[in-house]
Amino acid sequence: MLKLKNIDKELYDNYVKNHPTKSHFLQSHAWGEFSKVKKRLIPYYMGLVNEKDEIVAATLLLQKKLPFNLCYFYCPRGFVIDYKKNELVKIMTNKIINFAKNKKAIFVKIDPDIIINNKNYLDEQISLNYDPNEIFKVLEEAGFKHQGFTQNFETMQPRYTFRIDLTQPLEEIENHFSKTTKQRIAKAMKLETEVSIGTKNDIKEFYHLMTLTENRKDFISYDEDYYETLYEIFNGNENSKATLFLGKIHINKTLKSLEKELKTINNQISILPIDNLSKSAKTKLSELTKHKENINKEIEKFKNYKQEYGNDLTLSAHMIIEYGDKAWVLYAGNHNILSETYVNYYTYYEHLKYCKDRGIKIYDQFGTIGDMSNNNPRLGLHEFKKKFGGNYIEFIGEWDYVIKPITYYIFSKIIPIYRNIIRKKSKKELQNEIKRNN
Repeated sequence: MLKLKNIDKELYDNYVKNHPTKSHFLQSHAWGEFSKVKKRLIPYYMGLVNEKDEIVAATLLLQKKLPFNLCYFYCPRGFVIDYKKNELVKIMTNKIINFAKNKKAIFVKIDPDIIINNKNYLDEQISLNYDPNEIFKVLEEAGFKHQGFTQNFETMQPRYTFRIDLTQPLEEIENHFSKTTKQRIAKAMKLETEVSIGTKNDIKEFYHLMTLTENRKDFISYDEDYYETLYEIFNGNENSKATLFLGKIHINKTLKSLEKELKTINNQISILPIDNLSKSAKTKLSELTKHKENINKEIEKFKNYKQEYGNDLTLSAHMIIEYGDKAWVLYAGNHNILSETYVNYYTYYEHLKYCKDRGIKIYDQFGTIGDMSNNNPRLGLHEFKKKFGGNYIEFIGEWDYVIKPITYYIFSKIIPIYRNIIRKKSKKELQNEIKRNN
């Protein structure tokens, strides 16, 4: 007889992070604690156990309390379970629904990280070792209703992402980068930019870059304390880790690099027999002269930058979350200036290598779109992430188990309006905060 019960932190995380297919940071104990502190949700760490008290399935269950003593539950990225086991999924569902009914829940939502489409960097379809249609049937038979194939960021979590297999040799991973990505990383390195690992003290700088990025994209998400709390909770738990990567430029170093390159070009020009140039030598001279002009322009430009902005600048800041054998690029903020240094590309490259060196197997860029319309404001984000050569992944989407149909109908109509009001209010408050701090 299988039974559902709350399980302690160590047992829960050990089961989830070591699960062969379903481990996700959104299912971690740390995410549950973070959701309690910053999202006002009540976390339950539930395990389905057998007669020997062995865990056979688990889930993080987040309760959102509502007026009139009602609530709903959300299982981020679904149950930690083998979805091919129809009976096990049904039993887990029944146990969770009974638990939710006792709490007067309107519904239970899941969004399993079950892949239904997987394409490599060449846009070739990769076969799956299961039939997604069978998973659909399993969930439907368990009582869940599919909420549709959304194309953007309408759902709790993104339905599309890019993932890079870090078990490949680094050279092979780099070969999958686009040509422009390789060139831009090389340029950032040539300009002597650097990427370092930050500390909690750098959250303020990270937050500043996040606000700049969000303002450019016309949305404001979280306050500074949100990111600081996330960083603290994930680093205060031995089963998870948050790392802050800072992409910087020290303009004096950049100028020295450019001046060194200019000296090399002048030396190459000086050895050419100016009075008796062959056709190939004339071509070479023309190329060197043009290159020299460009370097001089770069030197002048960076001298002006130094006068305007100072010598040391953080241009890019990314937060990476690790859990189990996977890592996610959760947040990335970039400055409005010096984009031609391509520090953002270099920062991505460095934390990708960092994750590989730590034995991480899957590097997830955490979110992209399915709608490739030219007027989609997220298309640029999609194209940027695509350039790193990861697999383009589509997940199965959200599923709701409706417990109170009439209340659910009212909730589904009113809540989107309410959330839109709250978002607008929060955006205005954060914008005012940014103005006060600038």
